[in-house]
Amino acid sequence: MAYSINEIKNGYTVLVEGDVFMIVDFQHVKPGKGAAFVRTKLKNLRNNNIQEMTFRGEEKIEEAYIEEKKLQYQYASSGMFHFMDQENYEDVSISEDSIADKAKFLKDNIEVTAYYYKDEVLFVNLPNFVEYKITSTEPGIKGDTAKSGTKPATIDSGTQINVPLFVNEGDVIKVDTRTGGYVERVAQ
Repeated sequence: MAYSINEIKNGYTVLVEGDVFMIVDFQHVKPGKGAAFVRTKLKNLRNNNIQEMTFRGEEKIEEAYIEEKKLQYQYASSGMFHFMDQENYEDVSISEDSIADKAKFLKDNIEVTAYYYKDEVLFVNLPNFVEYKITSTEPGIKGDTAKSGTKPATIDSGTQINVPLFVNEGDVIKVDTRTGGYVERVAQ
């Protein structure tokens, strides 16, 4: 299906020059002279680059059908991450490029959402908040709960993040996977 340029909205996925884009922002412009046009900001879903494009009012843009699938992380080997499709239990291999910086928060059996275009994985989203166990950090000192300060800690995915001084080795914490920041300590 093709959209008329006047029908587009933020969040629509479109195909432009063979690449899959998501419309981030658009602005209809009606100049005093000449034909109306639409100025857009498009995010390339393959490489996350933002691109500005202008379309004339009579143009059409092809819709890109994006499919969502729930996958469960299994293991990584030789630059590929292996997941299990939750519907048909098939092994799905995803390249390091599609995972990008989210790889540091992958842990065994975590469920992710993969976005496909024509059987190609465009990108993967992790849950916004995930619980991790602290595998190593310096011990907290009694009375540190009142002070605001942080120290480095390694979580069970192997990533190092900053945590408050009162967090100890063996504690379970909640991490925001979008920012990589500590959220809270989880009661055990």
